[in-house]
This record gives sequence, structure tokens and C-alpha cells, in this order.
Amino acid sequence: MTTLAFLGLGAMGAPMAAHLATHARDQQARVLVWNRTAGKAEAHAQAHGTQAATLAQVAAADVIFTCLPTSAEVDEVLDQMRPHLRPGATWVDCTSGHPEAATRQAAELAAQQVTFLDAPVSGGTVGAQQGRLTVMVGGNAAALDAVRPHLAFAGKVVHVGDTGTGFAVKAVNNALLGVTLWATGEGLAVLGRAGVNLSAALEVINASSGRSNSSENLIPQRVLTREFPATFALGLLAKDAGIATDLTQSVQGSAPVLAQVAALLRAAQRVVGAQEDHTAALKFIEAMNETVIQ
Repeated sequence: MTTLAFLGLGAMGAPMAAHLATHARDQQARVLVWNRTAGKAEAHAQAHGTQAATLAQVAAADVIFTCLPTSAEVDEVLDQMRPHLRPGATWVDCTSGHPEAATRQAAELAAQQVTFLDAPVSGGTVGAQQGRLTVMVGGNAAALDAVRPHLAFAGKVVHVGDTGTGFAVKAVNNALLGVTLWATGEGLAVLGRAGVNLSAALEVINASSGRSNSSENLIPQRVLTREFPATFALGLLAKDAGIATDLTQSVQGSAPVLAQVAALLRAAQRVVGAQEDHTAALKFIEAMNETVIQ
């Protein structure tokens, strides 16, 4: 029986692991789950038929999935699991991690005959719940082909290159999210000060060249309503934009807009709160313009 393990049962990880469990029942496989808060793993097991396990137990799985806040947390569990890892296993890291960390972690695991794939996901909590996430994968293509049947939470899987490239694409993708969110927020704040009805303004923008996911979905559903539901934390978006800046420097590139937005997001997380939803960054723009986007 194939053993799959999933570490990290947050807003994204919990539904992703649930899809693994549904898939596993059809594939004669079992799914072990671990979370820093053990009660979450136990609750997941009761709700979805997974099995709560220790780090030593999940380390012996055939395929290990991680979905943790940063590469630092992956390092922590890797250090504890190292003595128990099974040669021939594959570690699929769905964390929005750092490309440099991926290179180092892949080398450390290779020394124990474990293959590492950086496989961050995009699609938000709705995509995770629906099993329609986009997975961008860096690493060995043959290793991806071997684990592809187990990516039950994915709607689209794309191999983007060597180790670290999955994390690189994810960082730039989220930096672009930050750019469109921030720029649209600034534009709406200016229009609000000019007395424009912002719902009407968004109707025009969304039928014109300025539209984006931020204007079509995030701002109407989360900002105009003043709901700001906590799904993807502002601190994590700022972290990802910072990784994109690190990447720019490491390749000696030039991306001044990405760098500026990364700095603005860091400022916003200090003022608004790192745990607030990422769309709450616009509260910082509201404060600067002394207006409310609604």
C-alpha cells in the first residue's frame, strides 16, 4: 500500500489533504497527516479518514507533501524527520518557499536518496476546496510524472524547470498580484476623492483594459464590502513579494516596480497587521488618501 503524508493543515493544506484522502480510497493508499497543533491533525482524521501521525511516522511515507508558511518551517520539520526518511521517497513542497532554500533542501534530501520537488500552488482557498489548484513544479520531470497521479488537489500541473523554479514562478506571480492589487487600490482611492461612485468605476474598469483579478474579484468581494475575509495573509504576500525581489538581485536583474510594491506591502503589514487578509493592504492606501474604498 502506498503511503502519502501531508504536513501543514492550514486554510490551504487542510482541503488539499482531504482531496488526497478521497483519491487514496480509490488507489489503495493511505494518507497520514501532521500539524504543529496536533488537534488539527486529529480533527482532520475524523472528518476525512486520514490518519494523524508523528513526524517520525510521516517521514517513512512514499510521498511527503508539505504546505507550511515559509521555507524556514520546512527546514524545521526536515531536520526532525531526517533520521526516519525512506530512501526512494519523494518530497513535494507546496510551500511558497524560497528558490535558494529549494536548492539546498534538494541537495540535503538527495544525500538520503529522497527526491525533492518544489511545487507551490495558486488558486486560493476556493481552489483548494474545489481541487482546482494550479501547481507550478520545479525539479526532475520524471519524478513529477511519478507523483502526478497523487496530485488530487490540482486542476493544472505545469513543470516550469529545474529545482527552485517552482518557487521562483510562485514568488513573481504573487508579486504581480501585489502590483495589481496595490495599483487598483490607489486608482480607486483617487477616484473616491474625486467623488466617483466606485462600484460604477469598477464596472467600467472590468469592461476595459485596466481589469485584473483584483478589480474583478478581490476588491468587489472583499474591500467594497468591508469584509476582508482572512484567507491569504498580508504578511505572506509581503514575504512572497520579497522573495521576488531577492530573485531579481540573485539574477542581477532590474524590476523596480516589483521592488517598490514589495516595500509598500511590508509597510502595509506593519500598519494593518501581518495576519490580516492581503486585501486589507488597501486600508493603508485609504489612510494615506483619507478616504474609504467602498
